[in-house]
Amino acid sequence: MGTIQVMLDSELLRAANAAAKRVRVNRSSLIREALREHLKRLRACAVEAHDRRGHRRRPDVADDAAAWERVASWPER
Repeated sequence: MGTIQVMLDSELLRAANAAAKRVRVNRSSLIREALREHLKRLRACAVEAHDRRGHRRRPDVADDAAAWERVASWPER
């Protein structure tokens, strides 16, 4: 594990300290988890953007989905 120095304004530092105390972890653990979650969101946004670009290059055609809709329909009871 590496060590870094991060500068936080006093309001953010107070909020981080309060949140860490509330969830009973130390501040470093809180910041690590927050960074992990943020990086996951960034990856998800990048994947979504990639998908959107792909769909713009080759938009869906109504007939493309028809075959999938037939096999994906719920069975009759």
